[in-house]
Amino acid sequence: MRRIMVVSDTLLIIIAVVLTFGLQGELATLLAPPFAAVFFPEIAFMGATLVMLLRLHRIKLVMFNSKDVSKIAIAACCLCPIFFVCAIQQGATGLFAKTVIFGGAFFAGSVGVRVAAIAVLSHVRDSTSNRQPVAIYGAGGSGIQLASALRQSHLMRPVLFFDDNLHLQGMAIGGIPVFSQKRMKANLAHHKVEMVLIALPESAKERRAAVIEQLERIGVKVRVLPPFVDMMAGRGNEALFRTVGAAEILGRDAVDLETPEIAKTYAGRVVMVTGAGGSIGSELCRQILNCRPAKIVLFDQSEFNLYQIDFELRELAAQRNVQFTARLGSVTDPVRVRHILAEENVEIIFHAAAYKHVPIVEENELEGAKNNVIGTKVVAEAAAEAKIERFILVSTDKAVRPTNIMGATKRMAELVVQDQQSREPDMKFSMVRFGNVLGSSGSVLPLFQTQIEAGGPVTVTHQEVSRFFMTISEAARLVLLAGAYAEGGDVFVLDMGKPQKIMDIAHRMIELSGRMVKKPGSCVGDIEIVVTGLRPGEKLYEELLLDHGNLCATPNPKILRAEEAMLGPSEVAGMLRELNVAIKTANAAHMRKVVRERVDGYHEPQCLEEQQYQEDEI
Repeated sequence: MRRIMVVSDTLLIIIAVVLTFGLQGELATLLAPPFAAVFFPEIAFMGATLVMLLRLHRIKLVMFNSKDVSKIAIAACCLCPIFFVCAIQQGATGLFAKTVIFGGAFFAGSVGVRVAAIAVLSHVRDSTSNRQPVAIYGAGGSGIQLASALRQSHLMRPVLFFDDNLHLQGMAIGGIPVFSQKRMKANLAHHKVEMVLIALPESAKERRAAVIEQLERIGVKVRVLPPFVDMMAGRGNEALFRTVGAAEILGRDAVDLETPEIAKTYAGRVVMVTGAGGSIGSELCRQILNCRPAKIVLFDQSEFNLYQIDFELRELAAQRNVQFTARLGSVTDPVRVRHILAEENVEIIFHAAAYKHVPIVEENELEGAKNNVIGTKVVAEAAAEAKIERFILVSTDKAVRPTNIMGATKRMAELVVQDQQSREPDMKFSMVRFGNVLGSSGSVLPLFQTQIEAGGPVTVTHQEVSRFFMTISEAARLVLLAGAYAEGGDVFVLDMGKPQKIMDIAHRMIELSGRMVKKPGSCVGDIEIVVTGLRPGEKLYEELLLDHGNLCATPNPKILRAEEAMLGPSEVAGMLRELNVAIKTANAAHMRKVVRERVDGYHEPQCLEEQQYQEDEI
């Protein structure tokens, strides 16, 4: 190719000479044997030498830009004195005009030849290759640079830009037309585009989310790329892919839970968080800190988790003049819990300490019951003895008609709190139920991200399994609101829209991470999704309430209050007595018997077909 360009530029020098003399009406003089025999070899040799010295033959066509045009202009200017000297030696006249025409002719010809070569090569490449046509949303700097990079790709070919900037619509950038998003579906269908690359800045998160939602409705594949500058400064090929944020797979708008009741309820109070080092507990501590309490007491049995949240927040607490203390201990130790409540003068307790991983608790049911049920009883009774103002239990949607021990123990914990409320009418005991919290330990978000980063496969337990989802921020805010709105014995839930299929989330995360889902038995795609089968105690569907007819409104339309059925004091006492016997004698069978007798709606996991039939009937 380099030799071809040297020959091409040398021929352009000859053509420019002929054109120059022809426009001056002196073509016969130029072609006369004495003149031509000396002039043509002389200017061709010196011109070719100059072209190689200025490295015009090394201009890469696929990267042809304004700097290359400037280099050709410099070459044309340098060729003019050579033309002038060669012409004057042969006795030519009118050299000033001839020199200007010659320089202009060479410049135009050299640029034109390269542009034509790019057009021809691009047409040949597009017609002979099977590169996938793609559209780019965002015709700004990132989108333009992305299109330039894709021109060298063997996999993709940019054919369209979309942008909501009216000044860009109707333009052609690098030969690629820019269209409005209003007729996106028609334009994508016309150009047979099945994938759209999002090239919007990180600051335009709302705009990007709206575009992704629109494209998903159209039914095309979507890849979200980081800004081009980030890719260049990032991690090689990994920079083409990104971590998906929780809000992007939520399937609904984030719920606005900013209310003045929160700050007013906790300002100036001593607040204790059990399980403070966990996902929910640590986020609670962060948000409580913003309410400017008098003191935050962190309580956790994990030294490492407690150290992490203490290290993160202690300096911030000092800056806001909030006292901050970390206390090691177990919620099942009544002496330790009562001592801390008395020593710190705790006024409000958020009880987030629990074992929550379904398969692990299913195989360690006695420890699950001890921590989740007995631990709740210990903290609730200590709170009642200390006459604290509010007690908020963090519960789960798995407590509703549970098929696993984790959910059953959380429902038993709710029964304990309800019973404690009946004994202490002057205090406010409340509960809040979550769906799955995106980004918490053990949730699908970090699991799928790890699997995607490892190249797959992404594992899903069942094609039809679905869950309610919320962000960690929403979950913590809901707990704070539960404390603010509590009247006593009530259960709070967040209106989280419709449950989402885990399979759909897996597809969305793979695509938003910049990969493609690999179809079974095919080589097309990057990440495979593997169905592994339901785990012990796992349900296909989750619910938030046993009885949807007992819902009441709260000051926030997205927060619902329910008064669930409860056991009588003697029934709760009998449940706890039998549970303690099972724990002390390490009798798991007896513990499960207590669960079957006391937890409304509990049923042991059955074969998959039978379970699916029953849940379809609910």
